[in-house]
Amino acid sequence: MAGKTPKTSAASLEDALSESANRILSSMDAAEYKHVVLGLIFLKYLSDVFGRQRQKLDQLSRDGSTEFFTPTDAARQAMLEDRDEYTGDRVF
Repeated sequence: MAGKTPKTSAASLEDALSESANRILSSMDAAEYKHVVLGLIFLKYLSDVFGRQRQKLDQLSRDGSTEFFTPTDAARQAMLEDRDEYTGDRVF
């Protein structure tokens, strides 16, 4: 075992994920693969847009000069979880 470095848990996890992906992809037709990839890209887009809106609302809720100001953390958290705050700005 001299000369070999032991794998870290992150490296072994990466290897396991890579092997799993190879097994899935080898049994999937290329035409099906594009649907999976496009779906993942769309989910990433939604996550990014939602995150930006949540950050914007959090900043507004801390600014006393806006109508979104909330004095307590509980009220702020409730506002950040309110679906209407996101759909009002056309965020999924």
